[in-house]
Amino acid sequence: MEVKRTERGWTGHFICADRCRFRRNTLLEYKNIKIVVSTVGLMQSPWKKGDEFYTGEFEEIGVNRYFETMAFLADPKDTRYHDADVAEPISFDHSWSINIVDADDKANIMHDNVVLELTEKLLSGEIK
Repeated sequence: MEVKRTERGWTGHFICADRCRFRRNTLLEYKNIKIVVSTVGLMQSPWKKGDEFYTGEFEEIGVNRYFETMAFLADPKDTRYHDADVAEPISFDHSWSINIVDADDKANIMHDNVVLELTEKLLSGEIK
């Protein structure tokens, strides 16, 4: 049996994800286990000048990071989209944050590394 991998077009976590230019969401499915791997980054900092809004610089999405990857079990109540249950994080060993702005290529690699690691853990039975 293989792990089914679905790349999805919406964010998987982070309350300010609508301000992030970088967003990835991958659903991994194996047997009855569903895991969401989510990466966000390049959050634009809005500011106002008079009555007009401008986009300012990029701001950190957490302490010393402009990109982050997280993984969660899917919400068992969500039988249609299998979105993340952010109360059920999944641990992984690969790096999960990047502290430089110009790093969307590195963020893709980081995301793919976590997807690969969790795929291997699913296949080995380490995640049940």
